[in-house]
Amino acid sequence: MRTMKLMRTMIRLACCAALGVAFSSCRKAAPPPEPAAPVRVAPVIRGSIRNIITSDAVLFPRDQANVMPKISAPVQRFLVNRGDHVKRGQLLAVLENRDLVAAAQESKGQFGQAESNFRTASAAVPEQVTKAQTDVDSARQQLDAAKKLLDNREQLFKDGALARKLVDDAQVAYAQAKGQFETAQQHLKALQDVGRQEQIRSAAAQVAAAKGHYESAQAQVTYSEVRSPITGVVTDRPVYPGEMANTGAPLLTVMDVSSVVARINMAQDQAKDVKAGDEATLTPSDGSEPVSGKVTIVSPAADLNSTTVQVWVQADNPDERLRAGQSVHVAIVAATIDGATLIPAAAVLPSDEGGTIALVVDDKDTAHERKVQIGVREPELVQVVAGVEPGERVITLGGLGLADKAKVRVMKPGEKAAGEEADKDEEGKN
Repeated sequence: MRTMKLMRTMIRLACCAALGVAFSSCRKAAPPPEPAAPVRVAPVIRGSIRNIITSDAVLFPRDQANVMPKISAPVQRFLVNRGDHVKRGQLLAVLENRDLVAAAQESKGQFGQAESNFRTASAAVPEQVTKAQTDVDSARQQLDAAKKLLDNREQLFKDGALARKLVDDAQVAYAQAKGQFETAQQHLKALQDVGRQEQIRSAAAQVAAAKGHYESAQAQVTYSEVRSPITGVVTDRPVYPGEMANTGAPLLTVMDVSSVVARINMAQDQAKDVKAGDEATLTPSDGSEPVSGKVTIVSPAADLNSTTVQVWVQADNPDERLRAGQSVHVAIVAATIDGATLIPAAAVLPSDEGGTIALVVDDKDTAHERKVQIGVREPELVQVVAGVEPGERVITLGGLGLADKAKVRVMKPGEKAAGEEADKDEEGKN
């Protein structure tokens, strides 16, 4: 009996020992907890951000003139070449003009002759008026004498001292004198009222016509001298000396590139925020230094074909470093938003479900995935319309691929993440 109890006790001890060993083996096989992922965080802040609209554009000159001759004639000589800087009104080329000069000389002679005729007519008319006045005075005297003679003979006829025939002769003489007086008066009046003015007017009209013909001939001579309408630089000269310069075909092209204009075909949803006077930056495609400019024109109408709105940005170009036809990247500061919720651009991550997310770290160093609605963007900062609040911490480095509610370790200032040093060494080698 005792032997049976002893055997049972030994079996129990063996079972307990086996269970202990098995339990010990199970504890050793359990996986260790994962280490917290090192991350770098930044606070969500409230501040100002600029609404920057970017687009590509092509540069145009501030002003341009395709200089076309007003007459068709062979080119006698050019006074400028491509690349020469010219002033407004400067002589650029001279066309053959010997026939025009001769025609102008002929017109000048005709003009002088017309002026001489006008002076002669102006002087001759007063003489005619004076003579007509003298004729009137003489006819009046003859009329007065004939009237007195008629009166005397009629009185004598009444007294019976004179024959009737003599009275009739006196009446005939009086009638003739009266007719001559009236004719002289009408002639004088015609010279005073109509003849004088018409003669002078006719002579003046001849002078005006001759003057116009002369000025036209002079203008033709002037047109043979081709001058620059603007200040700028000669960019094209397609015709050579001796070749025919035709009206309607450019003889030279002059551009004013002291300022350049970037013409942007902008989408309507972007153009709605742009206005004249906005600051802008033009970055040339060749990698040269950016230049500052301003928006000068926002088209009030959209293009019917492309439905885009054309925006002009003008920038000074005193050293003519920028060239017409060059491609540039334009960044326009359309507005500044104050009191915006801001996070670093590196904190914005793509979501597997679409949209954007940010990882927020709580006070227990646990990362929480938040869907965020993005507003205005800058290269380094992003406006968050919804999803995070000022004072929270967002992950800026180490968040890519991090699971929701994962434990993280916030790196200390100056601490480098794995791979950062290698990246800097690689950049140094390059």
